[in-house]
Amino acid sequence: MVFHMKTTLNISDVTMREVKREAARRQQTMSEVVEMALRIIIEPRKEPVALPALPEFSSGGLRVDIANRDALYDVMGG
Repeated sequence: MVFHMKTTLNISDVTMREVKREAARRQQTMSEVVEMALRIIIEPRKEPVALPALPEFSSGGLRVDIANRDALYDVMGG
């Protein structure tokens, strides 16, 4: 069950116009936009996860110069 609390906030006219405009753009109520903005501020921030380094492989060197069509066809069995 979700409970809602009504409260009074003093918000500048300029900010209120922007909230109304954003709510209309998102097709949401002003309450939904304000609650979303407050949640962004109060929710704990997730620390970035350190990713492991990508593995490195030795390719064993070049087998063929791909600019040399005949050498490439020989390697490919063509």
